[in-house]
Amino acid sequence: MTPLLFALPGNETLGADLCRLRGWEQGRWELRAFPDGESHVRFLSDVAGRDLVLVCSLDRPNDKTVPLYLTACVARELGAARIGLVVPYLAYMRQDARFHGGEGVTAQHFARLLGMAGDWLVTVDPHLHRIHSLDEIYAIPTRVVAAAPAIAAWVGAHVCNPLLIGPDEESDQWVGDVARLVGCPYTTLRKERRGDRDVTVSVPALAQWRGRTPVLVDDIASTARTMIAAVARVREAGMDPPVCIAVHALFAADAYAELQAAGVAGVACTNSIAHASNRIDVAPLLGVAAASLLGE
Repeated sequence: MTPLLFALPGNETLGADLCRLRGWEQGRWELRAFPDGESHVRFLSDVAGRDLVLVCSLDRPNDKTVPLYLTACVARELGAARIGLVVPYLAYMRQDARFHGGEGVTAQHFARLLGMAGDWLVTVDPHLHRIHSLDEIYAIPTRVVAAAPAIAAWVGAHVCNPLLIGPDEESDQWVGDVARLVGCPYTTLRKERRGDRDVTVSVPALAQWRGRTPVLVDDIASTARTMIAAVARVREAGMDPPVCIAVHALFAADAYAELQAAGVAGVACTNSIAHASNRIDVAPLLGVAAASLLGE
């Protein structure tokens, strides 16, 4: 029997794409809020004995995690066989260590919560730094989808004579993978972050690559301060306006508008988070990863 897929609010397009690509069935249900803000879940499709796929990107996670958790819990209560979580953007990965006294490693606590909701989890390029693998904090099976092939395909099809530029030294290997797939050169910047919105970057000598189209690539665009600072340095170096690419289009407050106004040639992000900048489709890669956990 094919899995039933339920896409939480804001994920309907990605959910429909996954059903089309994999031949899964879109489940019928109701998810709404009571006047006091509590979530109400009602399944109209019979979930008993069925494998379920719940699709919910966890940007703005404090608003989305409780509905996702309750959806999984109600489905389990009603007899669902297995419950898979397709979470293209996985939240609470930044606090992967205790940086100051009195703090906790919230990445571990969040992993325990999602692990109680689902039987498996698929995500796209989580923020792995001191935690090197999701297996270190998730007790359920996980699959990490790399966006690099989709980004490389988009760059190859839409950017003439590109030069890929990573935001910091830590991105070197990741940006290098994308560059190798494209077949173009790459370099990385040096970044100093003094606060959430206070970032400086220094750019290596770029004279040898004049005439190429600079493509700034980052995993997360949140305040976009890193991108904006990099755009300024690249333009000061005499390069053409850069194309800016991010895997996860968080774009807090006015960050997207500020990046567009910084003198860029364009902004392209994956559809891991629904956003106006979505240009790069990771649905096929998510579908393959989820299918492997479903045993298809």
